[in-house]
Amino acid sequence: MSALEKSNKMSEAKLGGRFTFPGTSLTVQRLGYGAMQLAGPGVWGPPKDPDGAVAVLREAVAAGVNHIDTSDFYGPHVTNQIIRQALHPYPTGLVIVTKLGARRPPDKSWQPAISPEDLTAGVQDNLRNLGLDALDIVNYRAMGSIHGPKEGSIAEQVTVLADLRRKGLIGYIGLSNVTAAQVAEAQAITDVVCVQNNYNLAHREDDALIDDLARKGIPYVPFFPLGGFTPLQSSTLSSVADRLGATPMQVALAWLLHRSPNILLIPGTSSVAHLRENLAAGQLTLSPQTLAELDGIAAAAVGVKH
Repeated sequence: MSALEKSNKMSEAKLGGRFTFPGTSLTVQRLGYGAMQLAGPGVWGPPKDPDGAVAVLREAVAAGVNHIDTSDFYGPHVTNQIIRQALHPYPTGLVIVTKLGARRPPDKSWQPAISPEDLTAGVQDNLRNLGLDALDIVNYRAMGSIHGPKEGSIAEQVTVLADLRRKGLIGYIGLSNVTAAQVAEAQAITDVVCVQNNYNLAHREDDALIDDLARKGIPYVPFFPLGGFTPLQSSTLSSVADRLGATPMQVALAWLLHRSPNILLIPGTSSVAHLRENLAAGQLTLSPQTLAELDGIAAAAVGVKH
């Protein structure tokens, strides 16, 4: 084994191993990067430190990250423009996953953008701002609520994306903020290569969905893996972190990697130091006893056993 091959193997181990999106040649490290925090406060406008944003992206790729999650409605346009500035021409093997389904009017609100015209324009915006001829993976994000999905047909929107895929503008299609029924509805229309929902140590409504997707080889990508706008806080989490010489957030990320082999992580940050902390979570090993202890966090939060 060459020195380069050894280095690549070490990088894979540190970043949680590798996963291939089903039916594709796209293989990523399980620890990736979510770019939402590269925009300004409230995910609006440019960042206070544009050079720092570029540095975070370059550091992530240098560390072996090859899965970046983004959207052109972050900013809007800002995040994708920073990704292009930092990384274009993109390194071989980098997978950029974007999402459609929302728009940001001047009042900074989040509004649905789900008509065929909206979705087509969204694809074109992503292509232009990322500097791409085709998008690797596009997630359709059902609006629902900020923290969770709601039932309702997404057939029209998925059909539009499937048509854009046939035209060569999209490589593959994923879903975000969806129910199990919506996943099944979409799968009847096109191949679904990933599902991205709200899930973490304390928010585990998708346990059954994760297990079902794992049986089918479909990755599950938790958003808000660290609690989102209200970071996870738990005396149990803090106690485990102290024992392991890690931060609570590193333990929360490591728990997700242990939870199921089809979970891919995209924690976001605008800080190089915080990025390094997040990526170091891939090196944490949690014993069965520790995992059971951490599982109790959700049980205590909702009063049921998982």
